[in-house]
Amino acid sequence: MIINTFIKHTFQSVQSLLFALVCLCLTSNSYALSASDAKQLTTSDTETRIKALPDVLSRADDGTYRLIKAMTEDAVKIAGERVLIVDDGKVIDAVTGDATSLPDNAEDVVSNNRMRAELDGAMAALRLFAKDVSTRLEAANSILQEPDPARIVLLRKAIDVETDSKVQTRLRLALAAASLGDADRSIRLNAAKEISLHQTPQTVLLLNQRLAEETDPEVKAIVAASLREVQAALQWGEKLGVMFTGVSLGSILLLAALGLAVTYGLMGVINMAHGELIMIGAYATYAVQGLYRSYFPDFFNHYLLLAVPVAFLAAAAVGAVIERLVLRHLYGRPLETLLATWGISLILIQGVRSVFGAQNVAVENPAWMSGGWQVLPNLTLPYNRLVIIAFAAAVLVGMALLISKTRLGLFVRGVTQNRAIAASMGVNTARIDTSAFALGSGIAGLAGAALSQVGNVGPDLGQNYIVDSFMVVVLGGVGQLAGTVYAALGLGVLNKLLEGVAGAVLAKIAVLIMIVIFIQKRPQGIFALKGRSAEA
Repeated sequence: MIINTFIKHTFQSVQSLLFALVCLCLTSNSYALSASDAKQLTTSDTETRIKALPDVLSRADDGTYRLIKAMTEDAVKIAGERVLIVDDGKVIDAVTGDATSLPDNAEDVVSNNRMRAELDGAMAALRLFAKDVSTRLEAANSILQEPDPARIVLLRKAIDVETDSKVQTRLRLALAAASLGDADRSIRLNAAKEISLHQTPQTVLLLNQRLAEETDPEVKAIVAASLREVQAALQWGEKLGVMFTGVSLGSILLLAALGLAVTYGLMGVINMAHGELIMIGAYATYAVQGLYRSYFPDFFNHYLLLAVPVAFLAAAAVGAVIERLVLRHLYGRPLETLLATWGISLILIQGVRSVFGAQNVAVENPAWMSGGWQVLPNLTLPYNRLVIIAFAAAVLVGMALLISKTRLGLFVRGVTQNRAIAASMGVNTARIDTSAFALGSGIAGLAGAALSQVGNVGPDLGQNYIVDSFMVVVLGGVGQLAGTVYAALGLGVLNKLLEGVAGAVLAKIAVLIMIVIFIQKRPQGIFALKGRSAEA
């Protein structure tokens, strides 16, 4: 037991000395990797190679980094006096960096576990002092994943010379995490206090691990206090994250329900095929994506500029055909309309399955919609969700302007409020019905284009949103855009808040019960339709 402890402490001391030497040397002038250095690291026995490593690192340059990195990946071969690196089928001379061919007598360089540990430590040091900021940040995060007290010297030296504030913050967190495992009680105490300043989800994990392992009562109390402080600071991020997720869901429900608000509010048509019109918009986006990938790959990141209008026109065209061929014969008969549109939805689903297949298809986000905006350490807002929220707002503004400022909007409002009077004043109500239904269907297509950016596209896509769309329209008030907005955002936020308490299924049931109770008390919804034909 005593011998094992002595060996462990000796190994950590040697490793710390190696890190300190690397840190010191990398801040000074660098020299080229020599042939003798390369041979010492690859052809000698393990003891000799380990002893040679600090000396080689004292003259570290890009060639040294390249060789050690290749050794960690088992990509180094020996051919006589030459040391070769094999990278993706290309052979490079480790000393000169020149491309060459692989001789038949080339042999692999084999490293045991002890040598690999030394190489990993050397790589960590080399990467922490790299010229590229992203490489240094990646190295700091890598060390943070496996905090080790043996790397304290390395981290302190890296902090002293680091110029980038983001990298320095990660280095300080890594130093505090590594110090939590130090044998010195006072160092652990200071580390527990220091780590509370870095309020991230990773800090919570580190403190929880330390709390489970710590035996000293005083240190354990400080760790627990730091943990509570960090968790309290992260609560705001969690709350804002739930609110953002709710608004994101609400914007999707708003897009899905806007078109239904027009068709249902204007003609009283219970369109059970509305979900399939959303699905058509999504598949239109998928088709445009495939067109760009095949014929215009250089402009792939701009495919949405064409996909959005194509999705609108495709869904609008299908909606106009449905209205002209089927619905215009069924006005005033809601039950027959419901059954007919349900049958149409089945036809559309089967048609898409026949053309595109029954499996889901993936629509790729453009590069500018990938990633996210990190607002807080535990709150990252995905770009695709932000774009969809902005897109829903733009569609809403466009709809409001169209309804309130255009001739078509005037006719739509007139027919909605009193169809008979509008017809007696010369309004072609049949044409307005077709135009309005096509408009509502086109907006459903826009919803499909947006939904394709947050999930897979499949024949059953619309089925997931048809019930929610009707709930939004009925809750907001039939034919009322303002009510649709309030209902969509309210349902989205309420759903996400309840999910955190009761789970997804119970939250859905609870929301449905609330809507039923609300409609019982206020059948006209949040906003009542105003006009002579509207009920008080």
